[in-house]
Amino acid sequence: MQDQRQSSGVTGAYVIITCLFFAWGFITSLVDPLVAAVKGIFHLSDVEAQLSASAFFIAYGVMSLPGAVILARARSVPTVLLSLAMMVAGCLIMLLAANIAVYAVVLLGLFVMASGITILQVAANPLAAALGPPGRSHFRLTFSQAFNSLGTFIGPYLGAHLFLKGIEVKQGTTVSEAAKAGSLAGVDRAFFWIAGLIILIAILIYAGRKMISAAAPPPPHETADIGIGATIREAISSPWALFGGLAIFLYVGAEVAIGTQMALFLNSTSVWNVPLETAGKFVSLYWGGAMVGRLVGSALLTRVSAPRLLAAFTAIACALCLFVFAVGGVSAGYAALSIGLFNSIMFPVIFTITLERSTASEEATSGFLCFSIVGGAAIPPLAGLVSQQTNYVTSFIVPAACYAVLCVFAMASRRARTHLRDEPAAATIH
Repeated sequence: MQDQRQSSGVTGAYVIITCLFFAWGFITSLVDPLVAAVKGIFHLSDVEAQLSASAFFIAYGVMSLPGAVILARARSVPTVLLSLAMMVAGCLIMLLAANIAVYAVVLLGLFVMASGITILQVAANPLAAALGPPGRSHFRLTFSQAFNSLGTFIGPYLGAHLFLKGIEVKQGTTVSEAAKAGSLAGVDRAFFWIAGLIILIAILIYAGRKMISAAAPPPPHETADIGIGATIREAISSPWALFGGLAIFLYVGAEVAIGTQMALFLNSTSVWNVPLETAGKFVSLYWGGAMVGRLVGSALLTRVSAPRLLAAFTAIACALCLFVFAVGGVSAGYAALSIGLFNSIMFPVIFTITLERSTASEEATSGFLCFSIVGGAAIPPLAGLVSQQTNYVTSFIVPAACYAVLCVFAMASRRARTHLRDEPAAATIH
């Protein structure tokens, strides 16, 4: 009976942790409709609107390695609670931004929230793997990450409904004060309820802290002793860790650049010319394709080598971007949405390919790869600059170039020497 109660408690803790995967996927995908909304509300250029994505994803570059050190020193439950407190603080800042209508405060709120999410990812992945029988750790982590994908699928649709009603950004159109107020009220409602959900999850985790701590993996004390600087130095000493870091940088940058401009792209007269709210809801199909692709890709990886499949998916994604760039029109909209299907396996496959070939330690390589997610802050403004100077169709040349380099990475990895390791570190599916 005691064992049964303990097993039930571990299962309950795992369910709570899995809710966190859904929450951060949902919040991350809200950035897409938010970029379109702030462009109309604050009369921003494409580059200025893309600073929303930059403010969010730059947190990965700032907080990934400190998050690993915090986890090593504070252990899992305190680290998770700290990250949730930061996420709630970010939500409260977003509430303030919605009420005073200041774009700089929006950027601050996104950065604080993403900092909490970054630390949460560092702590929650090993927790999800550890809460249950060791033989099923990979299943548990994959199942939790499936809920992350579900969050990224639902987020853009609800965000478009809340943020984009009555908002238009085409040249010559004006946004009424009522539409601006309605959009800001939608931002207020969304982050109010998100804050409440996070607080509820934090209370549940605190209540079960002893049981979760007992099941959590031991802290990597050597990471705390080494520190951030030494970890970076070790990672950059490996050519493959550097190459993998570049690949993650470009992949996340391309994925986010497409996602954050998708609503504006579909809304444009040269593509679908639909209302911005409708276009924003279609962005869910982009992320839904990634969710489906992960299921299909997992099956394909049992039959096809990871470098070969990555080469095929990156080549197809590059070809789709070039099709959008060269053809435009209604068909380009369908091509752009389908890119999500081929983004699906890129992050985890790049992650594991790099771990297998890096001469640096697994901890240093993994930390550097998570740091490289900062590409989501750098590439979207570049795509925004191209669209600002030309149009949204032409801006697809930026992700096309990223995918071309990723294809080179995949082909080069087929010939590279691999290093035998124990169980590879789990990659957080972005």
